Amino acid sequence: MTSSAKWSIVGVVIILAVLVVLIPQLVGGNNAEEDRGEASISNIAKRPDCVASGAAGVELPCLGGENGAGNELPTVVNLWAWWCEPCRAELPIFDEFEQAHPELNVVGVHADQNAANGAALLNDLGVNLSSYQDDSNLFAGTLGLPGVVPITIVVSPEGEVVGTFPQPFESIEDLENAVAGVL
Repeated sequence: MTSSAKWSIVGVVIILAVLVVLIPQLVGGNNAEEDRGEASISNIAKRPDCVASGAAGVELPCLGGENGAGNELPTVVNLWAWWCEPCRAELPIFDEFEQAHPELNVVGVHADQNAANGAALLNDLGVNLSSYQDDSNLFAGTLGLPGVVPITIVVSPEGEVVGTFPQPFESIEDLENAVAGVL
């Protein structure tokens, strides 16, 4: 191979590398934060408001809605992520559970940096469950929860965790039994 052929190949590789970096910015107008999948919480689809400013004493922003002032009800929290298949299957169960149990606060905590994907999944599934956005693992880290999703916790009105269930729920009856067993 001649020297000029080698330099031609090197030039083509450099041009391709530059295009790979620049084309997403030129075509989509994405900023670096969105390129990493870390969509700002203000750029996501509108979702139901949250009942408080977090759960179990952990302050988090509401995913696509506004934070509320809170109340004195026990809280059932479902820790989930948009990429988790068991979470996808059980989110409609939590939505149904929330509708059937107005005596409880039932909320989700989306444990992933990409808030937009979390809100989109809930909207795609037709799930109206309000959820908080946790892009830094603050919720699970503060409560010492295992690093897996889904996890469900039950919190007393005083803010104490009274039950932890690191498993997916397959029916509303299973979820009702678990919650009733710790309240």
